[in-house]
Amino acid sequence: MKRLLKFALLVTLLAPVVAFPTGPAQAQGYPTKPVRIVVPFPPGGTIDILARLVSEGLARSLGQSVVVDNRAGAGGIIGSHGVVQSPADGYTLLMASPGPMTVSPALKETMPYDTAKDLTPIIQVAATPLVMVVPPSLPVKSLSEFVEYAKARPGKLSFASSGAGTSSHLSGEMFKLATGVDMVHVPYKGGGPALTDVLGGRIETIIQLMVQMQPHIASGKLRALAITSRERAAGLPDVPTMIESGHKDFEVVTWFGLFAPKDTPSEIVKRLNEEVSKILSSPETAARLTEMGALWRPNTPAEFAEFVRADLSKWKHVVEKSGLPLQP
Repeated sequence: MKRLLKFALLVTLLAPVVAFPTGPAQAQGYPTKPVRIVVPFPPGGTIDILARLVSEGLARSLGQSVVVDNRAGAGGIIGSHGVVQSPADGYTLLMASPGPMTVSPALKETMPYDTAKDLTPIIQVAATPLVMVVPPSLPVKSLSEFVEYAKARPGKLSFASSGAGTSSHLSGEMFKLATGVDMVHVPYKGGGPALTDVLGGRIETIIQLMVQMQPHIASGKLRALAITSRERAAGLPDVPTMIESGHKDFEVVTWFGLFAPKDTPSEIVKRLNEEVSKILSSPETAARLTEMGALWRPNTPAEFAEFVRADLSKWKHVVEKSGLPLQP
């Protein structure tokens, strides 16, 4: 009987350790089942390509299948909200971009989630700069000449965008604030129609993804005035940045990054950051990113979190100062 009581006491003492393993212990065994990366947009776009590139590398390094799950709707909000509501165990991740993370929160009256509070940034995967272009028929050769030309014609020039609330729209509004020029915004239903009218000289300018503009710049159908990244782009080495052109702190990139639900164990976040960093720093992946006109620099979860906070603050400032109406 005494032996039985001793055994029962030992089981009682050990039971909490067995039944309730600590966070670090869970992280050490991670992953023990397939991981899902939610892409809140349809297949085929840049964000989808990047998610699949990362998923293939993670599957090899983690020893588990990593599935890309496209959950499109409401400009990326539906898929992002689904991840916010998922368990914080590292098995449901989000590949996101500015739209649902920093642009919509700046433009909408209400959001079903708070980017800063409800998600844990893991790593910025890539960033693509935008470029400001004009048709060659416009008599300007540089950004300073464009500003001078526009200021002499207040309200007469137009800038196109791929739609109200898109990066090309808010970048145009940001340019107006930075330079003091008065231009009319002309929104289109997509980048294609907007580009057509700029190419045709019916609209004076657009600030759009560099990768989409490069062929037209190379052919001479468009003239590049400035790049919106902090440093010059390898694809357009002769084009100065907005900052070089005298507009301090004018930095806009379309970025893509990996997130997890809040309270995901820090050990899992750290491991994912390290594994994805290895994938992105490989020569093969670097070549793929260059082909896509994308850039990547090593970054920690804390650095990515700070970047996202700054991006959200920037767009809130642009929306407020431009007087743009909030969307329901």
